[in-house]
Amino acid sequence: MPRKNNDSKGGRGRGEYRTPRPKPKIDFTIDALDYRNTNLLRQFTTDEGRILPRKWTGLPAPYQRRLSKAIKRARQALLMK
Repeated sequence: MPRKNNDSKGGRGRGEYRTPRPKPKIDFTIDALDYRNTNLLRQFTTDEGRILPRKWTGLPAPYQRRLSKAIKRARQALLMK
């Protein structure tokens, strides 16, 4: 059987490139990610207290790892929900 051509459907053809993700504007240093800085940490959690994923925060991987550790430490110290 011959193959079907699905040119009408989505997908990237020749010369079409994915638009790059916008760079996040990080207005703090990695040293500011501390468990005692609860005002900053609350920006990266939901109302329920869940940590937002990197896809939503737009943070680089080292920042996200440090952020999650700081949030978990703040929870242990009962500074955060």
